[in-house]
Amino acid sequence: MPTVSIENFAVCTGCEVAVLDIGEALLGLLPKLDFVHAQVLMDNKWWGPRGDKDKLEVASADVGIITGGVRTEEDKHIALDMRKNVKTLISLGMCAVHGGIPALGNMTTRESMIGTVYSTHTTEKGQNPPSGIPALLDRVYAVDEIVKPDLQIPGCPPNPDHIADAVVALLSGKPWSLPEKSVCDDCPTKREKKALVAIKRPLQNPDFKPGAPLAEMRCFNEQGILCNGPATKTGCGGHEKTPRCVAAFMPCRGCMGPIRAGAKPMVDMMGALSSIGLDAKQIEDRMAHFNRYIGSHQNLRVLPKK
Repeated sequence: MPTVSIENFAVCTGCEVAVLDIGEALLGLLPKLDFVHAQVLMDNKWWGPRGDKDKLEVASADVGIITGGVRTEEDKHIALDMRKNVKTLISLGMCAVHGGIPALGNMTTRESMIGTVYSTHTTEKGQNPPSGIPALLDRVYAVDEIVKPDLQIPGCPPNPDHIADAVVALLSGKPWSLPEKSVCDDCPTKREKKALVAIKRPLQNPDFKPGAPLAEMRCFNEQGILCNGPATKTGCGGHEKTPRCVAAFMPCRGCMGPIRAGAKPMVDMMGALSSIGLDAKQIEDRMAHFNRYIGSHQNLRVLPKK
């Protein structure tokens, strides 16, 4: 029976909830797996069963799963140790694959962030914790910037269908991957390649008829409502195909990451918007908006002051 070890770093644990959301199919998978370590399921002691070892060690396993970006020296140590002690390593979720929301912190320095979080504005300033917590790295790293994973499952959270399909593929010795297509390829809304209005304020409702099928609604971007679909990998809808947010009449926020490795969503989105007559310069924080979930890999960094 394959053994499984799960570690989570800078993450909200939504990926672990996504595993539970596999639902009934999970009942067929669990008897085929032996979990040797999972922080969200069991007492966690990296320093031996009694916490008395002088070296941090990660459990050996056939499959290792990492959720979350690498933010601390401890995260980095565990990622390196896990790579040595597991046969197959999986990066699960956007934080592990591309840095996720925590990587928005890459736009500020470590020192500035610590000062903002721990310094107070009272008469007696708070003290930065001198010990007892792991040291922060200079920025948030994706897992593949530290070690090489064998499989990456994006999404915030990842679709349970993808998690189940990937695990079944691993157990059967078959490859698994997502197609290099955009959200627009699976979006059923109408597109006429011309914007009706200028860019609107965020969270304004799109124009649609309640109860009518999505195919009768005009493209979000053509309605002036920013949608990252043109530069985002499709697949968030899982077996249902239709993108999750679009199915709820909401524009894509980019939580599946770039369509392919090395793509630059900010550049792609500015081109897509200009092609239908929208002015991307109206977006005040273009870098953070278009790289919201993918701040690692140097997509978000501290810019020099003007």
